[in-house]
Amino acid sequence: MIAEAEGQKTYLLVLEPGEEAFSSIANFAQRETIRAASLTALGAFERATVAWFDVATKDYVKIPVAEQVEVLSLVGDIAVDDEGKSSLHAHVVLGLRDGSVKGGHLLEAIVRPTLEVTLTESPAHLRRKKRPELGIALIDPGA
Repeated sequence: MIAEAEGQKTYLLVLEPGEEAFSSIANFAQRETIRAASLTALGAFERATVAWFDVATKDYVKIPVAEQVEVLSLVGDIAVDDEGKSSLHAHVVLGLRDGSVKGGHLLEAIVRPTLEVTLTESPAHLRRKKRPELGIALIDPGA
């Protein structure tokens, strides 16, 4: 934790080479019992898998990125899911060697050389509820 004021805590996570980014962030949130937060991150991955959500099939189309990439932007949130656990939802934009980008929903990524994550916990609890008609869980402000 690097700051705390008025019920809001800010954490800095610095991931090491070889760590899996999504599970490392999600495990941190579980361990610290973070119920509502937003996050941003920068760094690089040796490889990643992102996804695009196909509303018609209610499923994610995986997009493997099998090369070293810069994390140009990683944004996300944490909310409590239907099972009462902290649930991470993150999107990422990855910069490739030629200057092009790939992005989408972050599924997994291996850090190389680092990923610097700033996570800001909110004193309010957010709830993510499954929406069967869409096939995904979304934050429900009324829950």
